[in-house]
Amino acid sequence: MIDLAHLEKYRENNRLEAKRAQGGLPRSIWETYSAFANSFGGLILLGVIETENKTLASVPLRDPEELVRQFWQIVNDPARVSANILRSTDVWVDESGGNRIVIIHVPRADRHNRPVYLGTDPFSGAYRRGGEGDYHCSAEEVRAMMRDQADLPRDLAPLEGLDQNALCPAAVTRYRARLLRCRPGHVWGELSDAGLLLRLGALTRTQNGALYPTAAGLLLLGEAWAIRSV
Repeated sequence: MIDLAHLEKYRENNRLEAKRAQGGLPRSIWETYSAFANSFGGLILLGVIETENKTLASVPLRDPEELVRQFWQIVNDPARVSANILRSTDVWVDESGGNRIVIIHVPRADRHNRPVYLGTDPFSGAYRRGGEGDYHCSAEEVRAMMRDQADLPRDLAPLEGLDQNALCPAAVTRYRARLLRCRPGHVWGELSDAGLLLRLGALTRTQNGALYPTAAGLLLLGEAWAIRSV
């Protein structure tokens, strides 16, 4: 967490955003909320400015509690924000430099909630965090997050058009040797190739007991012809 007694030590970055907010709840706060939720999470500070030398400093807020009330009202409106991923303890009022500021902790959203977007269209309302700024997600980034919403991640789904022959035995041998060099005596070293590949997630067993390579296994250990076929 941040040391509010020494706010001047900090700069805006990919996990920290400062907003003056002296004229009310800034509209850009929602782009940052979406960006943090779709990236690695972060802190939004209301009543804080970035000075000329890029350090942070607090400024007086007229009514921090009203900003908090407005924030909760909007974040809980599904017509404006696709998901409220915050707990009640993620938003609070604190003091820094003799001024009261609002702190909003935005966690990384669970994959079932990503993309977190503004409005009703994820392709126009989803943002990501890069450096100190918020950027529109590309259509492919939005589609990738939508694919990951499934209970079984796409990279672990069975490729039922292939069998174990799609995985390269020599690559499996090299992986096993590398594992044992890094972790001598590891219990996986005693497993059969199929057992090792199941533990790695390179193979998966379906309900009927059949073994199939996964997309992740194919990329890591697959034969070239099998990778091209998929």
